[in-house]
This record gives sequence, C-alpha cells and structure tokens, in this order.
Amino acid sequence: MTLQECYARLGGDYEDVFSRLRSERLIQKFIIKFLDDGNFDLLCRSVESGDVSEAFRAAHTIKGMCQNLSFTALAESDSALTEVLRKVEMENGALFAKVKEDYERTVSAIRDYKEVVQA
Repeated sequence: MTLQECYARLGGDYEDVFSRLRSERLIQKFIIKFLDDGNFDLLCRSVESGDVSEAFRAAHTIKGMCQNLSFTALAESDSALTEVLRKVEMENGALFAKVKEDYERTVSAIRDYKEVVQA
C-alpha cells in the first residue's frame, strides 16, 4: 500500500497534506503517530460519562489533527460533533456514531499502511 492509497482508503486528501508538509517521510511519521494519540479514547469516555466539556476538548483536538493531516472524512464528521459540543450540549449519538465509524476506517487504513512500511 502506498501513502496515496492509504489516504484514498481513509477518505483523506493526500495532495493537500503533501502541499503543506512537502515530504512523504514527514507525512508517514505523523500519520503513524496518530495511532498513539489518546484523544479518541478520551472522547469515548467523556461521551459515555456525559462530560460535555471534556468531550468538546477531545473532539476539538481530533479535529485539529485531522485538518492538519488532511483526514478529510474524519475531520468533517468530527467538526460537526465539535460544534454541537461547543454549545455545551451532548448530542443524541448520531454524530458520535459517524465520528466513530470514520475514526475506525482511518485507523484501520493507517495500521495496514504501517504494516507494509515496517515489513
């Protein structure tokens, strides 16, 4: 799997991230580091416990990372969730379900890419 194929699979914009970082090695480094970020777990725990402010903080951080890495699909779904949480409201679950789906697709693509490059 190439980096471009990974981006296509996760619903990202490879050309956009490359125009910013200008190095496949940097892009690879940062997308693999994304796997170790704990903000999605924090978001899940915060939504489950009803902690809106902590859920907002986690969602907002995820949104920023996704925008910087051009993870377009996840950035869009997470942005919608972030805006609801910004109003200090817990949403009904549909937005969170979409974020979870997009996150799982993103992480799966990155893990598969990581296996190829570390083989």
